[in-house]
Amino acid sequence: MDISTQQTDTDDTPPPPAPPPPSAEQKRAARGATRPGDRIFLALSRGSGIFLLVIMAAIAVFLTYRAYLAISKDDANFLTAFEWNTSLLPPKFGIAVLAFGTVVSSVIAMVIAVPIAVAIALFITHYAPRRMSGPVSYVIDLLAAVPSIVYGLWGALVLVPHMDGLFGWLDDYLGWTGVFSWDQGAPRSMLTVGILLAVMILPVVTNVSREVFRQVPQMHEEAALALGATRWEVIRMSVLPFGRSGVISASMLGLGRALGETMAVATVLSPDFDIHASLLNPGGGTFAQNIASKFNEATEFGRDALIASGLVLFVITLLVNGAARMIIARRKEYSGANA
Repeated sequence: MDISTQQTDTDDTPPPPAPPPPSAEQKRAARGATRPGDRIFLALSRGSGIFLLVIMAAIAVFLTYRAYLAISKDDANFLTAFEWNTSLLPPKFGIAVLAFGTVVSSVIAMVIAVPIAVAIALFITHYAPRRMSGPVSYVIDLLAAVPSIVYGLWGALVLVPHMDGLFGWLDDYLGWTGVFSWDQGAPRSMLTVGILLAVMILPVVTNVSREVFRQVPQMHEEAALALGATRWEVIRMSVLPFGRSGVISASMLGLGRALGETMAVATVLSPDFDIHASLLNPGGGTFAQNIASKFNEATEFGRDALIASGLVLFVITLLVNGAARMIIARRKEYSGANA
């Protein structure tokens, strides 16, 4: 048989039969849930998400409306004024000091807490023996459950009286910068608040980072060890890249607590409405501390003014979380989660 005959025989092969049309059950399965339990769960999940959005919108509308009532009668610049006196006629109040104190204290807390928390998480997951990692993890979990007022009392009765030595050392060696100059006043300053907030957010960042580091694929670490990497090189090349997004998320959780902390800051800080160049001198204030200390004695208009400051804190929190989500989305491909 020649080649032309073989080609003719091949061309005469009948095409494969067409697949049967999908049944009604298959069509329903392609559209979504089919079982009653699946439909109920889908409805509950979707409803929960919509309900959360409704709550957030309601909070935003309430804060915006009450803030408008106060700001429309403010005789000072709400964003730049260095005073808070809602009993005057006309009233004068601004958030410059509060915004500065909130951001500075939170930044100090993050700078101190995040590196220590990541180091503790790495020690628990990759260095400590099992008989030690369990008790250490348990103690950290207990620290995360301590109420903020307890931290505040500890800060006022233990931390503040023992800050003189640190403040004196900073003044002796770094006082020339102006940021760490000290006039021998009570150490109820923004640096003390930042240290206290760092202690408070340390368990939160540590716990989340620890769980993220435990999810690193074992094959990644074994492959690095097979190539001759040391334990630190394994952590640097395999663990940290995989857990970067998780550490960022943990840091944002800690930052959210630092931004909104109330009682601990109010217990430790000596508030005033002035921005001090030095972090060691007493004074300053935060949004949450100012609201907590003035809300009970405020008039109806004064409460509207405090709600206006709460709106600013609400916006700052949304911006911080939005920025964190953008960072995580940009670095997702490097995290190892898709490996």
